[in-house]
Amino acid sequence: MQADELLKNYAAGTRDFTGINLSEANLREVNLSGAIFDRAILDGANLSHANLSHTSLVKADLNGANLSDANLTGSNLTGAILDGAILDGAVLDSANLSHADLTVAKLIEANLSEAELTDATLIAANLDKADLSGADLTVADLTQANLAQADLNAANLSGANLEKANLEGTILDENS
Repeated sequence: MQADELLKNYAAGTRDFTGINLSEANLREVNLSGAIFDRAILDGANLSHANLSHTSLVKADLNGANLSDANLTGSNLTGAILDGAILDGAVLDSANLSHADLTVAKLIEANLSEAELTDATLIAANLDKADLSGADLTVADLTQANLAQADLNAANLSGANLEKANLEGTILDENS
């Protein structure tokens, strides 16, 4: 299916696109709120500035996808592969990213407040100035992650691996 056909089907009321292959598709600035893209292949896709709020992307392949400034509020990305994805400025508040692979992903100034990141892989991810306040990072792997000036106020870091992570200027408590 091509991007234009997807948008036509979405406009007609179709919301389930499970398993669809939209590798390298240009979906910049589209509204696909509430759609289901479980196990979809979206590697290298341009989804920058897209509205993907409350979208299901369970186990979706978003390797190298551009999701900068995308709205993923309340979306389910459980087990999604976001290796090398660009999520700079993305809004992922209250999103479920448990078991997601965000290795070397760029999340500069991303909003991950109240996000579920249990057992997520964030090895060498760039979370510079990201808002992770209230996020659940239980047993997340943040090895070599850049958390410079990130807001981790009220975040749950139980069992998280922060080995060699950059914590310069990180906010761990509003009162400090």
